[in-house]
Amino acid sequence: MKELQYLNKYFVKYKFRFFIGISITIIAQIFSLFTPELIGNSIKSIEEFTNKGGISAEVIKNELLTNILLIIATTLIAGALTFLMRQTLIVMSRHVEFDLKNEIFRQYENLSQSFYKRNRTGDLMNRISEDVNKVRMYVGPAVMYSLNTIIRFAVVMTQMYIISPKLTLYSLLPLPILSYSIFKISKEINKRSTSYQQNLSNLSTFTQEMFSGIRVIKAYALEKQKQTDFTELSRDSKKKNMRLAKVNAQFGPLMILLIGISNLVVIYAGGVMYINGSIPDIGVIAKFILYINMLTWPVASLGWISSMVQEAEASQKRINEFLKTEPDIKNNQEKHITIEGKIAFDNVSFTYDDTNITALKDVSFTVNKGETLAILGKTGSGKSTILSLISRLYDVEKGAILVDNENIKDINLNDLRNSVGFVPQDAFLFSDSIENNIKFGNEYATDDEIVTVAKKAVVHDNIINFNKQYKTVLGERGITLSGGQKQRVSIARAMIKDAPILLLDDSLSAVDTETEEAILNNLLEFCKDKTTIIVSHRVSSAKNADKIIILEGGKIVQQGTHNQMVNTEGYYKELYLKQLSEKEIQ
Repeated sequence: MKELQYLNKYFVKYKFRFFIGISITIIAQIFSLFTPELIGNSIKSIEEFTNKGGISAEVIKNELLTNILLIIATTLIAGALTFLMRQTLIVMSRHVEFDLKNEIFRQYENLSQSFYKRNRTGDLMNRISEDVNKVRMYVGPAVMYSLNTIIRFAVVMTQMYIISPKLTLYSLLPLPILSYSIFKISKEINKRSTSYQQNLSNLSTFTQEMFSGIRVIKAYALEKQKQTDFTELSRDSKKKNMRLAKVNAQFGPLMILLIGISNLVVIYAGGVMYINGSIPDIGVIAKFILYINMLTWPVASLGWISSMVQEAEASQKRINEFLKTEPDIKNNQEKHITIEGKIAFDNVSFTYDDTNITALKDVSFTVNKGETLAILGKTGSGKSTILSLISRLYDVEKGAILVDNENIKDINLNDLRNSVGFVPQDAFLFSDSIENNIKFGNEYATDDEIVTVAKKAVVHDNIINFNKQYKTVLGERGITLSGGQKQRVSIARAMIKDAPILLLDDSLSAVDTETEEAILNNLLEFCKDKTTIIVSHRVSSAKNADKIIILEGGKIVQQGTHNQMVNTEGYYKELYLKQLSEKEIQ
């Protein structure tokens, strides 16, 4: 259970509820002892009346009636206390579930970009849902029934020992077999549960990818093939779940068998002892049978408890794997600053860990506050990497990036990212209203501000043609909109943030040249006091920039203004002439 030790901090946090639950459990078990005692005394009284006489039938009837009423009263009290125990401990487990899910989500937010390249979405979703639910079953039902079992064993066995130590010893003969069986079966449950949870993650990942890529599947008529793949994964999942269920199913019959053996031992050994006079009355045997049967559910539940503990152990191990993962990007500065927007790259080199591809090699440039830099180059030349480094999604391994003459690693991470408006190459919109997608850049934005930026992004006319206009709820990843509309909503979102640094990563690739020209003209006015970096494949997006650099193989091979570079042989002039001939530049 070493992986589950991580949860001990939650038991400490909710110690008040935990100790109340334990106290209630102890009291409930004490009240449950009255029933066997009263029944045993009733049988003893009947035995004395039958054998010796001297007691009137009326007295016996009154005594039996009194015992029955006491049994009902103590049972009701024990039941009420058991209910309170469940309310206390199960509610505690829901609090732990809430805290753990929030802790996992915070860790997901803190983990670096490279982590998400190494891990699949379906697996991460499974850990915060299925795995956390398995852990909750340990914190709640497993802990509750474990306490109930331990306390009941302690209370019942103590009472049995007080009545007859020898008969108690006989009744415990099956215990070593029980202990060994639990150990062996629990070990197998842990192994099979881990295998099943991993397979469940694969199934979740496959399903999530299929739903996200359903348009591609339909376009290529791959429905049958993917159905076959899903069936295979489901069959494998069923097989692993059945293997786990078969092991779990062994517990119940085994426990009941051992309890049955204990009852037989008590009846035989108790009968012999009664005949020999070792026990005073036959009511003792009745008490022991009732005590043994009081242990039936706790003993039988050991299998269920063990199963829950082993499954929770396997799930918590999977959760701990990334909860203990240190983010690559850390906030090294608590002090807050106001960022103006000057950016400088000083001999920056960068290699991606997951692919070992060197994206940038000794790149140096400076963009002053209020200037616009355009970056052009072929696919894979390192353009998008520069924007990722400015947002500090990755850290450089060689050289330095300076913002306002401060090393980017020494600037408060939240201040840095709050100072950047970013439009990614693949515009991502949430399954929410268009209004809320734009307000993602500024949650306090007014309706007028939303309309203003939408007009500047040349998407307002499209939005008002929808039935619910700005209240229109988009499908997952913004599937309701076209590629160009998604890009323009994403631009509006960045503009409404009104950050001193604006990064545009090929964000006009899906719009026509006329719309592009309109957006660029609006950006000229909007960005006059902002540091703007535009990554593009089009000269039309770069021609008005204060500076232009050309990347090739991660190196700067050309730089200057539009007028300088169209008169210089190289990539920029070739691209300009090619796009001019295609009438993309007016």
